[in-house]
Amino acid sequence: MTALIVSPWPGPVPAPQDGLFVIGVTTSVERPRAREQIRSAARDALASVLGVDADTILIDSTPGQAPRIALAGAGCAIGCSFTHEDGYSLAAINLHGAVGVDLMRAEEVFDWQAVARDYLGPEVCAELAATPAVEQTLAFVLAWTRHEAALKCHGVHLSEWCEEIAGLATSTRSALLPDNLVASLACRPGR
Repeated sequence: MTALIVSPWPGPVPAPQDGLFVIGVTTSVERPRAREQIRSAARDALASVLGVDADTILIDSTPGQAPRIALAGAGCAIGCSFTHEDGYSLAAINLHGAVGVDLMRAEEVFDWQAVARDYLGPEVCAELAATPAVEQTLAFVLAWTRHEAALKCHGVHLSEWCEEIAGLATSTRSALLPDNLVASLACRPGR
């Protein structure tokens, strides 16, 4: 597994790795305002990476589809994904295509075994069951964020586990962040 690097924003211009970068924004506002903040930050960070004016960057958030970034006058679409947890938001940008990112606080999750069985499938459930008890909460949160990131990468809504979902090919990167946060990024293999 490749480590996920999260660049604080505002801050130094992120250095894309294989066309990917992730920015993190500390927030103290309600979710709707945090959504606005992270989208604005993503536009500013991408503008800095590309050396263009932020006003030329449009974020298309069509309901039912993964968000995409379009540059005014350019034919290419850049993949982006957003996630929020109390006090913190992330934006992932993939200059080469689709990307998904998810964020969750690693804390005791009530009845995680049933959630894992319903949404993560038998293979992940077996891995979690084999994990030492003191590490299971973190292992579940890591598995969950990877799963959510993969779904976002493929533009698939959360649904109960099935073979089709299990077959979504992604490569993942994860990180433990301050305040007990776990972040995972997914992109299609080869990125």
